[in-house]
Amino acid sequence: MFLFYFSIALATLCTALYHIIQKLTPLDANPALTLAVTYTTGAVLSLALLFFYPLKDSLSVSLKQLNWTSVGLGIVLVGLELGFLLAYRANWNLSYAGLIANVIVALIFIPIGLLAFKEHVTPINVIGVGRLCGWSYSCKSQVITATMQFED
Repeated sequence: MFLFYFSIALATLCTALYHIIQKLTPLDANPALTLAVTYTTGAVLSLALLFFYPLKDSLSVSLKQLNWTSVGLGIVLVGLELGFLLAYRANWNLSYAGLIANVIVALIFIPIGLLAFKEHVTPINVIGVGRLCGWSYSCKSQVITATMQFED
């Protein structure tokens, strides 16, 4: 049960810190170099995690157990990082950028979860999606207003 709560708390904390740090990244810093330093740091920390999650087999056997998802995740993470870095440079508000992206992703995940992963939608899920859509719609005017102010 500890892992259940710890994992989501860690993901939540790191997501919040992620957006704050992205917003604080200097505007004149080269995006490619920023990502290279970011992922070098991430690679070092990932290797350090091997002390907590040691390999059960040899390195060569462990590497063979991986598939396309490790490379795919690396590609997607670079896109995610670059997307938010550029969004914050385009003056998206910290309070809206991650929120809008995550609301859209949550809505996209509904048909993907149903079709690809055979997940089920309950009545409470439908109510939650309805509230999410209603809330997103109410935020729309604030985002448009903020965008218009930036363009002026």
